[in-house]
Amino acid sequence: MQQFLSTLPRNIIDCFKGKMIIWHLIAIILTFALVTSGFDWFYFLSTRDPVFRSWMFLAVRIGGLLPLVLPLILIALGIILRQAATTRTGWAVGQAELIGLFISSAYKAITGRLHPLHIASADISHVFQFGFLRGGVFWGWPSSHTTIAFAMAVTLFTLLPKQKWPGLMAIIYALYVGIGVSMTIHWFSDFAAGAIIGTAIGMVVGKSFLRSQIFLASNTPGSPKIHEDGLV
Repeated sequence: MQQFLSTLPRNIIDCFKGKMIIWHLIAIILTFALVTSGFDWFYFLSTRDPVFRSWMFLAVRIGGLLPLVLPLILIALGIILRQAATTRTGWAVGQAELIGLFISSAYKAITGRLHPLHIASADISHVFQFGFLRGGVFWGWPSSHTTIAFAMAVTLFTLLPKQKWPGLMAIIYALYVGIGVSMTIHWFSDFAAGAIIGTAIGMVVGKSFLRSQIFLASNTPGSPKIHEDGLV
């Protein structure tokens, strides 16, 4: 928990520092292109099948539940099994999710984008209410579900570069959540931006915890050496 708290402010800043700001600019430019080209509205009209949408709505529930449960499970397993690396992974995932929620909510607070209605009427895909809290922080751009899911997935992928399957499974989960919310409660560009921003967050947090893990292993006398894949 100490590492979680001590690295949290720095990692939030690092998500906007140097080259990382480019990821945010890409998300903004891509959103502009998807909105102005009419793709968001086209995608919305193409995904209105009630049966298909009811199946994809499961992604909304999973995307809200798993981020709460996974860090707690990893931390508990690490404590029970006395595996410090597993405990740190749980804290890393939790931090990535928290930063993802903070950044996506901050963007929503100033962009105020209208969310898609369940029934197609007028094209409102281009409506943003720029200001402060004009559209709240629950709906809007980018998708918090997607941002958090990709932040979590990329953190795992970064912490375990040689153990591919956990990271790959997490990325598949993130894609399912992102695509699911894009067909139900968000526009496609909300999903696309959330995936890009969440990836940037996951890279920052994953590398931060990986560096600390290697440092601790290399400076503990008599302890097994930990490689960059997190394995002894």
